[in-house]
Amino acid sequence: MVHDHSHKHQGHEHGQGSTNRAFAIGTALNIGFVIVEAVYGYRVNSLALVADAGHNLSDVLGLLLAWGASALTLRPPTRRHTYGLRRSSILAALLNALVLLLAMGAIAWEAVRRFSEPSSVSGGTVIGVAVVGIIINTVTALMFMSGRQNDLNIRGAFLHMAADAGVSLGVVLAGIAIVFTGWLWFDPVVSLIIVVVVVVGTWQLLKSSLDLALDAVPASIEPLAVRTYLAELRDVAGVHDLHIWAMSTTKTALTAHLVIPTGHPSDAFLVQVNRELQDNFGIEHTTLQIETGDPSYPCPLAQENVV
Repeated sequence: MVHDHSHKHQGHEHGQGSTNRAFAIGTALNIGFVIVEAVYGYRVNSLALVADAGHNLSDVLGLLLAWGASALTLRPPTRRHTYGLRRSSILAALLNALVLLLAMGAIAWEAVRRFSEPSSVSGGTVIGVAVVGIIINTVTALMFMSGRQNDLNIRGAFLHMAADAGVSLGVVLAGIAIVFTGWLWFDPVVSLIIVVVVVVGTWQLLKSSLDLALDAVPASIEPLAVRTYLAELRDVAGVHDLHIWAMSTTKTALTAHLVIPTGHPSDAFLVQVNRELQDNFGIEHTTLQIETGDPSYPCPLAQENVV
């Protein structure tokens, strides 16, 4: 048992080290590209490039928030923060979504204005800079690919970078269209397409992070299935005050009252239930209160919809 625990701990440290390297390299690459893209976008008067630079800047912020939250979730609990700082990953996702939506609103406003006041754009420069963006965003996304299955934070970083590669491809297409047609309205059109793509993806991020911040049951867990599992346990006559919520973007907690008329079922029973909840539903932190159902001492939380 001791050896197994040590092995897992070392594996966890190795995984965290790989994650930190991915965040560091990805952040450095994207900061450099944001500077290049913004400078060239301003010089050649391309709103599409400036829009993509703003989007990539928000993604740099997202990477930094996710990186910081990933580190904070590993902080041990204290007397004031009894769960540690695990919820910081949820707050980071929520803040990231809000900042991104605000940035896209500003870009959409400028794009609409450019339809009535078109400006000349250097299509060749747009193409060259955006191609660099495709390469950088693809490389960054690949660094997060291996960890995206087990960590929502990393999955979000992966999806953002993969989407950025697609957005940069759209900017390339706008540059090609301007070179061959001279139609300047392609630039604001692509900017609005970028805004729509980003807002659609970000809206789901905002909704999911807001749900978790409000202690909603994580989308991957069906609460009725959990209740049914607990109700069908040996000697359990009833289940009430069941709560399932996210402690972070990767950890889920559960509390429940189990009515067992025969009394406490033993520590072995609790260990088994904890293990099965984790294996079957991904719930790692479980707290169960055992009651006998004595009518002389009714539980005040036994009624539905009472918190």
